[in-house]
Amino acid sequence: MPVNRNALIRFNTIDNCLRNRYRQWTLEDLIEACSDALYEFEGIDKGVSKRTVQMDIQMMRSEKLGYNAPIIVIDRKYYTYEDPDYSITNIPLTEQDLGKLTEVVGILKQFKGFTHFQELSGMVQRLEDKIHTSKTHERAIIDLEKNEGLRGLQFLDTIYQAIAAKKCLKIDYQSFKARQVNSFNFHPALLKEYRNRWFVLGRRKPNNPFVLLALDRIVDVVVSDKELCFFDEDHVAGYFKNVIGVSVNEGEPPQEVLLQFNKTNTPYVITKPLHHTQKIVGNTPDGVIFSITVQLNFELEKEILSFGDNVKVLAPARLRSRIKERLAHAYDLYQTELNENQLKHAGKRLDSRGYIVINSIYSKKEVARIGKAFHHYKLENPLADNKAVYAVRGLLNKIPDMADMVLNHNLKRVLDSIDENLILTKAIYFDKPAQSNWYVTWHQDKTINLKEKVEADGFKAWTKKEESYGVIPPEEILHNTVTVRIHLDDTNDENGVLKVLPGSHRKILEHEELSLITQHSMPTTCDVRAGGIHVMKPLLLHSSSKTVSQKSRRVIHLEFNSCQLPDGLIWAERL
Repeated sequence: MPVNRNALIRFNTIDNCLRNRYRQWTLEDLIEACSDALYEFEGIDKGVSKRTVQMDIQMMRSEKLGYNAPIIVIDRKYYTYEDPDYSITNIPLTEQDLGKLTEVVGILKQFKGFTHFQELSGMVQRLEDKIHTSKTHERAIIDLEKNEGLRGLQFLDTIYQAIAAKKCLKIDYQSFKARQVNSFNFHPALLKEYRNRWFVLGRRKPNNPFVLLALDRIVDVVVSDKELCFFDEDHVAGYFKNVIGVSVNEGEPPQEVLLQFNKTNTPYVITKPLHHTQKIVGNTPDGVIFSITVQLNFELEKEILSFGDNVKVLAPARLRSRIKERLAHAYDLYQTELNENQLKHAGKRLDSRGYIVINSIYSKKEVARIGKAFHHYKLENPLADNKAVYAVRGLLNKIPDMADMVLNHNLKRVLDSIDENLILTKAIYFDKPAQSNWYVTWHQDKTINLKEKVEADGFKAWTKKEESYGVIPPEEILHNTVTVRIHLDDTNDENGVLKVLPGSHRKILEHEELSLITQHSMPTTCDVRAGGIHVMKPLLLHSSSKTVSQKSRRVIHLEFNSCQLPDGLIWAERL
């Protein structure tokens, strides 16, 4: 049964309304929606009659068009689909539809050989395969690339029709970084598909630069009455010609990129070029050198990285360095995987020896982020703590963003394996510059960090140190304290590594005992690589030697405790 275009628009509109389960639809609501759709797509400003919509609903319910739509009425007022997953777009093709499509395929096949219709080749095979499976009810012969969970495809037709009709859009948009939806007018110029994702290119205002919106981040879109701005058609048509992907830096000239592929992958690159500018510029014993002329962008990097160790970037130097950096970070992710057996025995080894060293807690990228945060802090606070660049006390209070960087997943796992009840009580950053020559003699750390000290039963005899930030507590609290030293630089004998006496953390030593033990014991040198941690019990005897190299030693000193303090005593920092 033939159906005119206006009827199809009404059927599709009613279908979209009934699929929306977040709203109840009366007959009047459906009439209004159909009238708006006809005005939007056909420019018909005459409203749709009640009888027309009622007849449309009956037609959708019937078998005449093959819909058999399960439309029901709730409370004698609200229309909806009984099956929430139903849509007329999901019904199989009718014999009449298949006949028409077969005719279309036959016509398209006649044009396949012509230059201007080369892009139709894959489309014709896909359409032919769809007709074949619909007629025979057999499995598909062509397995098409698809993304079942992709969002935003429902907006494709609305945006397409707006571009074709030269109309403006009102878009509700929420990027991945935005906390809430942003609504704005948008002048669409071009729909762009890349790797099974859709984007729309356009401007927010007539004189603004082009922006690219991802359809999967569009919350809602409607056609606006606002007049569409003028576009230079040649500029729009060639907007993506100098890039791989969709990231365009307007005004930036393309660069020649030289890529050396090994002999195994060369045939794949030849038969599926990376870009239309691709050409072979050289041969080596290791493979073939290809040239492409493109802007450097994120998608180019992803394309190169997808070949793994089968490709080498020769030029430009900036791209070469970027790929090397990303490969190093990727490798580093595997290096920072903690050994479960190591975690399982961390607490026992700490109790037995008084210290443990665990390397690769932080990746190189994480270490660089932490170092960058300190660098910015120093620039903004050149005289912080009257220590210039040497120390930052109350670290997480002064640089709050540092908490997520320092207390990463690996460190939390280590702490939980030692004691699940640990809380942070101190955080200090030390920067030992290459020109400094600090060193410390053998000693025990016997202080904890408190905001304030008040008299409380059983604690009146606590000795207050000269520094206002520390007090010497009873030994019980010290035994429940854990010190974590996070190393941002490689630490060894050349730049003041810590030396410890294993097992010396059992009690607070008198001066004579300390001297006797240090003179007759063999110390252990605790080398720690950048990104590693040195965990100690505070009473462990330790010292550091003078620096003999020009290497820096940046360390974050954290203290944790699981002991319950009496009333009136407050930890200095608590997370």
